[in-house]
Amino acid sequence: MAADEDDYMSDAFLSQLVDVRPGVPMVKRVKDTLRREALHREKCVQNRQRSHAQQERDSRDAALQSSLSSENKGFALLQKMGYRAGQGLGKEGSGQVEPIPLNIKTDRGGIGMEEFKKRKAEEELESLRKKVQVKQLMEKKSLEDFRDRKKTEREKRQTEGDLRKSQRACEQLDSQKGITVPKDSWYWPEVINDEAEHIEEESSSEGSEDEDEEDLTPLDKLQYVTSYLRGVHFYCIWCGTAYNDEEDLSSNCPGDTAADHED
Repeated sequence: MAADEDDYMSDAFLSQLVDVRPGVPMVKRVKDTLRREALHREKCVQNRQRSHAQQERDSRDAALQSSLSSENKGFALLQKMGYRAGQGLGKEGSGQVEPIPLNIKTDRGGIGMEEFKKRKAEEELESLRKKVQVKQLMEKKSLEDFRDRKKTEREKRQTEGDLRKSQRACEQLDSQKGITVPKDSWYWPEVINDEAEHIEEESSSEGSEDEDEEDLTPLDKLQYVTSYLRGVHFYCIWCGTAYNDEEDLSSNCPGDTAADHED
């Protein structure tokens, strides 16, 4: 055996072989090599596909950018009928000059799909716009209702406060004139004691007055009491002044309501 020949029975030659017996794990280095080869083959296939698609795009763009020549049968027929390059179609040459553009379809949607998508998008946009408008109207209405409710509550508190103020003034002025019994039980402040029971007993029409009192609102009572104060005592609770007579009251008092005294 020559010295430069490999000994096929030696360990140096056998260690280079890959053990492919079932169940025997592969060497990590061999696995990495196989994986790199698979990735390389996959990239090569992808590059070939991209190159083919690129070639198609390039050839299509080149054909679209170049003008038709006489070799084109359709263009040759047009020239025989009197057509010249750059002239519009039609007898008077007022028709279309440029060819119909080529639109490449890349999806699988049918004819009219683009218009359908556009119409659907517009409908969704209009629906969204209506929802926003309805929401804004609801928020505006809620805000107005809240303001109206707060205004009503504020006016109610003011009316009740003016009523209590007018009742105290009525009791004080009646007492100064020697009047011991109010015109109605609610003309004076409510008193929870035996004196209130005594006043109710001396009222001439107790039953009917109670029914009328239940029907009256604080605003109605305020109007009655202030009218009584102005007519009998020439007194205005908002001015806080007892005038000399009715003429003095009419001349110097702005009016018989709280709104008249706001200015």
